[in-house]
Amino acid sequence: MNVNPIAMQKALSGMNYPASKKDIVDRAARNHADREVKDALERLPDKKYDSPAEVNKEAAD
Repeated sequence: MNVNPIAMQKALSGMNYPASKKDIVDRAARNHADREVKDALERLPDKKYDSPAEVNKEAAD
């Protein structure tokens, strides 16, 4: 899924890495991410992510 990278960055603002999928989804909710970003993050594999670039890569696959 192609998610707007700027929207993704805003959704993950303030995230500390490494982070679990749950932490990332929770942060996006607190940052009022749009539905497209939330949907993409909900589909991420349940693992630890070391950087926002890794989250973006997984969300785009």
